[in-house]
Amino acid sequence: MSRMEKDLLGERELPDNVYYGVQTLRGKENFHITGRTVSRELALIKAFGYVKKAAAKANMDCGALEKNIAGAIMAACDKLIAGRYANQFVTDLIQGGAGTSINMNFNEVIANLALEILGRPKGDYATLSPNDHVNCSQSTNDAYPTSFRLALIMRLTEFSRTLGALQKAFADKGEEFSGVLKMGRTHLQDAVPMSLGSEFKGFSTTIGEEIERVMESRGLLREINLGATAIGTRVNTPPGYPELAAAYLSEMTGVDFVLSKDLIEATSDTGAYVQLSGVLKRTAVKMTKICNDLRMLASGPRCGLNEISLPQMQPGSSIMPGKVNPVIPEVVNQTCFLVIGLDTTVTLAASAGQLQLNVMEPVIAFSLFTAISTMQNAFRALTEHCIKGIAANPEHTEAYVMNSVGIVTQLSPILGYKKCAEIAREAFDRNKSVHDIVVLERKLVTQEKWEEVFSFENLIHPRYIKK
Repeated sequence: MSRMEKDLLGERELPDNVYYGVQTLRGKENFHITGRTVSRELALIKAFGYVKKAAAKANMDCGALEKNIAGAIMAACDKLIAGRYANQFVTDLIQGGAGTSINMNFNEVIANLALEILGRPKGDYATLSPNDHVNCSQSTNDAYPTSFRLALIMRLTEFSRTLGALQKAFADKGEEFSGVLKMGRTHLQDAVPMSLGSEFKGFSTTIGEEIERVMESRGLLREINLGATAIGTRVNTPPGYPELAAAYLSEMTGVDFVLSKDLIEATSDTGAYVQLSGVLKRTAVKMTKICNDLRMLASGPRCGLNEISLPQMQPGSSIMPGKVNPVIPEVVNQTCFLVIGLDTTVTLAASAGQLQLNVMEPVIAFSLFTAISTMQNAFRALTEHCIKGIAANPEHTEAYVMNSVGIVTQLSPILGYKKCAEIAREAFDRNKSVHDIVVLERKLVTQEKWEEVFSFENLIHPRYIKK
C-alpha cells in the first residue's frame, strides 16, 4: 500500500505505513551526512512534541485553529512526548536549510498522527495540513531553536546527574584515602607531602565547579524566540500568540522559559550555544587533566609511580603477556579531545550566520548533542569501571615521601633556606636520606623534633614549627 503526496517540486510516492511525508522524504534523500538521524535524539523528539503542542494550544486560544484540529494535534504530540514513533524521524541531524527538513519531518508526522485520531487517512492534508495547521504561527526559525533549547535543557539535567555521580565517587575515595601519606609534585618533581585523600578530594571539588558552570549555561537556554516566525517580526501570528505559546511551553515542561524581548536579535543569535560549548570544553579540559593524573599515578606497576592501582579491565597487549593498560582513563581522554574539537565547530558555525538567521544551527545541534552524549557515556564508564575500584598503595607512597629530598622543605623554619638547600644537595649527591644527614650525622635536630615535624598529621596539615 502506498500514497501519493505533492509539494512544490512535484509528486512522490510514499509507503502508506510511514507517518512522514514528501518533504521529509526529500530531506532523507538529500542529506546522507552523519548517519545519525533525529530518531536517535529522543530528547529532541520529546522537545518538538512539547513545542508543537504549546503552539497548537496557543493558536486555539487565539482563534487561529479550530478546537477539533488543535485537539488532534495536541493528542498526536502527546504520543511523541510519551516516546512513541521515534523511528519516523528519518532526517539527518546535519542538513542544509537551517533545520527545515527536521521541522517538516515533525509537522508531517504530527499531521498524519492527528489525521488518524480524526479517523482520516494519512495524507489527507485538506483536512489537517502539516504547514497550515501543525506549523500554524510558526517557522522553522523559531520552532527548531526552541525545541533544540528544550532538548539541551533536558540533556543537561541528566548530564549534571552523571557529573554528580562522578563527583561523589571521587569524594568517597577522598575519604577512603584520607590516611594515606604521599608526596605532592610540581613540575613532575618532588614538592611537599600531602594525603592521597586530599588529591582525590581536589578532583571531586573541580567536578563540582563544572556542575555549577553547566547549570549556569543551562539557564541561558531558557530565553526563546517562539512566535518570532521567519526573522523575528511575528509575521503570520495572531496578537498575543508568542506570549501564550511561551507560557504554555513553560507550563507543560516545568521549565521557566522567557520570551526574548527582541525577537529579531534572538532569531539570529547563537550566543547561548557558544557559552554552553565553552563550558563543555572546559569540563573536557579538566577531565583530561584528571585522567592524565590517574594514568600517571597508576603507572608501572614496578617501573612507574604505582601510587594507586586501577581496576584491571582487559589484557593490555597482543604481544606482551601480563600487561594491563588504563583503558578507561584513556577512552575518557579521547572523548574529551573530541569535545574540545567540537567546540571549534560550534565557534565557527556560530560566527558563520548571516543577517537575520544562522543557517548553521544543525551542525551546532549535532556538535552539542554529540559532546553531551559522549561525555556522559565516558563519565559513567569512568565512575563505574575505574574510580569506584581504585586502590591505594600506602606503603609505597609513604616510602616515596620519607626517601624524598623534598621533605627538607619542612625544616626551613628551623634551619633556614640556605642550610636546607645544602642538605638537599648533599642528600642528592650522596644518595642519603634527609633524616640520616640531619639527625644522625649533623645532629641539627633531635629525633624527637624530627618526629614532631614529620608526623603524619603535620605532614598533611602542616603547622609552623620553629626550633
